[in-house]
Amino acid sequence: MTILFFIVFFSACIAAGLPANFFPTGEWYKSLAKPPWVPPDWVFPIVWLTLYCFISYAAARVAIGPEMSLGLAFWALQISLNTLWTPVFFGLRRIKHGFYILVALWLSVAATMVCFFAVDTIAGVLFVPYVIWVSIAGALNLAVWRLNPEEAERMS
Repeated sequence: MTILFFIVFFSACIAAGLPANFFPTGEWYKSLAKPPWVPPDWVFPIVWLTLYCFISYAAARVAIGPEMSLGLAFWALQISLNTLWTPVFFGLRRIKHGFYILVALWLSVAATMVCFFAVDTIAGVLFVPYVIWVSIAGALNLAVWRLNPEEAERMS
């Protein structure tokens, strides 16, 4: 049964990642000032695929347990916010709004992790890399906002 749950959750993750195909980084993003520690472009798809596998498996483990509802509600919230960030940041070019979405995403990922830890330790541990990655993404978004104040204000 866990494999079926994994497939469902992984499908949701793949759907969340689809906006990246419609809103590529493009010249606008390349022209922005970025901090020297920004990861190379090739890192992002590898990290996201790995994280999507982790969080799908974590959700599948929790979904078969008796205390699943709050953790899975937060899981649904975080994947929705995950989906929203790309069109807002790259599509609408709203750097500031993208950061606010990342703050909400971080909170929902952390809440999911806490709920999952309460039900299944492995599921909670599988969310730790996601919290770290969203922290990095938030710091990067904030750095881009600060390094490009005129762009952030122009598009507000």
